[in-house]
Amino acid sequence: MPTPARHFKRRIAQRFHPGHELSALPAHGLIDIIRLPRKDETNPWKQLMRRIIFALVIVVFVTLVVYFDRDGYNEENMSLLDAAYYSAVSLTTVGYGDIVPVSPMSRFLNLVLITPARLIFLILLVGATLSVLTEKTRKTYEIQRWRKKLHNHTVVIGYGTKGAGAVAALLADDVPASHIVVIDTNRAALSHAEHHGLVTIYGNGTRQDVLKIAGVEHAKSVVVTPSTDDTAVLCTLSVRELSPHAKIVASVRESENRHLLRQSGADSVVTSAETAGRLLGLATVTPTVVSMMEDLLSPNEGFSVAERPVREYEVGSNPRHIMDIVLAVLRDNEIHRVDTADANALRPGDRLLYIKHDTEEPAEVTEDND
Repeated sequence: MPTPARHFKRRIAQRFHPGHELSALPAHGLIDIIRLPRKDETNPWKQLMRRIIFALVIVVFVTLVVYFDRDGYNEENMSLLDAAYYSAVSLTTVGYGDIVPVSPMSRFLNLVLITPARLIFLILLVGATLSVLTEKTRKTYEIQRWRKKLHNHTVVIGYGTKGAGAVAALLADDVPASHIVVIDTNRAALSHAEHHGLVTIYGNGTRQDVLKIAGVEHAKSVVVTPSTDDTAVLCTLSVRELSPHAKIVASVRESENRHLLRQSGADSVVTSAETAGRLLGLATVTPTVVSMMEDLLSPNEGFSVAERPVREYEVGSNPRHIMDIVLAVLRDNEIHRVDTADANALRPGDRLLYIKHDTEEPAEVTEDND
């Protein structure tokens, strides 16, 4: 039975030697791997069936027209079956010529009713067939165009409970769904992500070829939320190797593995098990505090922790004396708690971490630096 160390080494070897480079495949080879959200997710086969039904309606209409005008044709005692037969061979442009209109009225009805119906019938069938046949070509073109435009986006590796929560927070912070790419090996989870308008990629986030397909090299940030800590380490290593400048936020279950994520290149590490344990312990003593913490962490509900730049008139002020409830000051990529000496006076270029209400105007939160 292989030891955990050997298992870890084997996974590292697989990362550097995946055996099958997905990123080298042409766009049409990625149709089953990359799923782009569409406003109209109608199945082409459903479109085909809908058009066939419409075509049958046209056949019935022409049959009734011919049957009620049966005295104007060269067929004596024309039955409903004869009328249907004539409609079918006429609409499909076969035209055997055994039944033809002979009276002026019948020819006029053929001209103004049956001929346009014939054209509509052919357009329906040809259009439906082309729609099915060109579906693959359309998807290939969309994937090619998407990959060319992919830049400054966010990649989420793992769409479990933590990954879905991270995406919800991003969407609540006005990040467009089109700028979020989800990687997972669970088709059901990816379907759920597609339902929210996200681009999904089926694959293992530890493999560099899968990360290349997701455009990690051009990503602004990467959220690593796999189910196990060793997978999180491998994902972080792969992402950092491909993208030295992307911001990597990783989740780890056990606190003793935090340093591994840091050494692998993660900028921020969240310990899920330890955080959950602290909340559970706190809930037994002061449950109202836990309720407030959950409110702060829930997007689009009540209060939340947000970040904004220092406004010009706030420079020089103590952050505890401005209108917003400031928790910390971000200066030169370092966080200074509001009760420390370094945060006594705000400076130009500082950013504030403060408590924002969900009714606050976006302009108040995302004010740009001049």
